[in-house]
Amino acid sequence: MRAAVLPTLLLALAGCHHAGAGPMNPVGYFELPVSDMDRAVAFYTRVLGTDFERATIDGYPMALFPAANGAPGASGALVKGDVYIPAKAGPILYFSVDDLDAALARATAAGAAILYPPKDLGELGRVAEIEDSEGNRIALHQAAE
Repeated sequence: MRAAVLPTLLLALAGCHHAGAGPMNPVGYFELPVSDMDRAVAFYTRVLGTDFERATIDGYPMALFPAANGAPGASGALVKGDVYIPAKAGPILYFSVDDLDAALARATAAGAAILYPPKDLGELGRVAEIEDSEGNRIALHQAAE
């Protein structure tokens, strides 16, 4: 593992441990399976406007989402490997976006299929589900204003 990657991974994993100091969000880190790392990084960069830090951890190529210590939410990584199989079934990760319609436009322009069209959830905001470049079902969520 490159030394430059270690701080980013440690920040992402920091949320996985809780010292019992009060309420916490239970998800501290996630790994999203990919078949083609370059394609997946290009897709998520285009849809979410985020940068990734590439690494090989425990023999698996990874692209780490940004991690901000003390910020709400969890961070994670795109991961390619024999035990990482993209799928539409199973858990659904919700990615926060500022503008759901703009994010959906970027996603469909990048080849995503809309699986669940935009839905207004009132005070919970708006949500839609898409199939990413790798065949995973993910959700895009815009907070209520």
